[in-house]
Amino acid sequence: MSRRYTPPGHHRGVEAFREHLRGLDPAFDCAGELLGPEGPLAEPLALFGREAGNRFAVHPMEGWDGNRDGSPSDLTRRRWRRFGLSGAKLIWGGEAVAVVPEGRANPNQLFVDGNRLKDCVAWLGILRRETLAGHEESGIGGERPVIGLQLTHSGRLSRPDPPPALPRPLRTQVHPVLDGRLGKAAERPLISDEQLEEIAGAYVRAARCVEKAGYDFVDVKCCHGYLLHELLGANTRPGPYGGSFENRVRLPLRIVAAVRAACPGLGLGVRLSVGDVAPFAADETGVGVPEGPKTPPGEVVPGAPDAIRNARGAAGAPTPPSADLGFGIDRSNPALPDPACVEAIRFIGLLVETGVEAVNVTMGSPYSCPHLSRPFTYPASDSYLPPEDPLRSVLRQLAAVRTVRAAFPRLPLVGTGYSYLQEWLPYVAEAEVGGGHVDFVGLGRMVLAYPRLPADVLAGRPLDRRRVCRTFSDCTTGPRNNMVSGCYPLDEHYRKTAEFGRIKEIKKAAAL
Repeated sequence: MSRRYTPPGHHRGVEAFREHLRGLDPAFDCAGELLGPEGPLAEPLALFGREAGNRFAVHPMEGWDGNRDGSPSDLTRRRWRRFGLSGAKLIWGGEAVAVVPEGRANPNQLFVDGNRLKDCVAWLGILRRETLAGHEESGIGGERPVIGLQLTHSGRLSRPDPPPALPRPLRTQVHPVLDGRLGKAAERPLISDEQLEEIAGAYVRAARCVEKAGYDFVDVKCCHGYLLHELLGANTRPGPYGGSFENRVRLPLRIVAAVRAACPGLGLGVRLSVGDVAPFAADETGVGVPEGPKTPPGEVVPGAPDAIRNARGAAGAPTPPSADLGFGIDRSNPALPDPACVEAIRFIGLLVETGVEAVNVTMGSPYSCPHLSRPFTYPASDSYLPPEDPLRSVLRQLAAVRTVRAAFPRLPLVGTGYSYLQEWLPYVAEAEVGGGHVDFVGLGRMVLAYPRLPADVLAGRPLDRRRVCRTFSDCTTGPRNNMVSGCYPLDEHYRKTAEFGRIKEIKKAAAL
């Protein structure tokens, strides 16, 4: 590893971690001791017409473990039961479910089949019941958790067919860097306005299924490089869904309004990447740097920063990345997100006017800037070493939530980026929730590794350090290599599989 940052788990006490945290940004702090059932994480909050009994949330995920017909497998049901076992009172989406089969990010992603809606309602009900059964096992009393489902279309990231089939991306705009990563698949035409309007109808159809299955809310996904998120940044797209801000937000707002009209009793949330950066790739040392588009050999690009590399090995000069090819990029430095979240705050205001009741705040995309989206110590097999202290990347996430909170003091917010904090996660969580900066602490990878962490924190029990996620990124390396997503190092079920051995070999080869 060419750069070394002290991971949180290497600090022997909370004061040493606090010194690290405040050394990066004195605006942030953590609790000195945990208050357990008497602390802010145990307080209830009204949400989607119900009461969430504590401040932990489970983020939506893609398990790569569904059946080919879009229904859940035994592994999917196991994950959802463990979501309930966490004791978290807010299950934000649970799963990223595609609204049409061609909108899947992988061939085993769950999807709503317009020709088999009764079957979809049935399996959605099964997942909800698994969550409730797990919650009963958690020992956390009170009302059942508030349960939602994330609805998505993968857009540029669509890959509904098993390998060796090519991806079938549905891009909203030409992107010189991201198109280059698609190879021949980038020759496909951009998604048409007519297709976008048909997809809007699919969101409504899927939301009706979710409502019939007894869920409390749906999340209209606008994050992480998927269709609606890319559309928000489609500054170069012609027509009614690109270019101006009003055009770029038109389809997401139309979907939100249509779901609200069709399902007035269903809660409505949005997970939004409020900030982004230019795509990153590994330089010659393996460290992530912003990647500019390829230029012809010999062409000189004035002002191109030396740090920008074309990691694909083109012979031409580097071209600076553009802030025009994304949503929430710092226009003065495309390697950073916009700290003021200007466009995001403007968009959130429109979402609230249209009926959105809560926002799950995230940043970037795990495909193009994983260090920002999911801060890590150890990269996935297709990734790069972190370009900054990953704790600083966490603070960017926390700062973004604070910025949104300042603009919308009464809007319920879910925060992201906490898993990297490892055993100090509850200490930072207590400080952020107790300070009124965020309402719910969202967990993704950590729940795969240590589903009982929220229940242990809320009961005042010490954490089981053997179960704490250390961001080995195996839950990402697996899917990147057409395997299911799970915590291979720490979850006994996945550690016993042949895929665990394959992942170790893949990581070993990637390190050479």
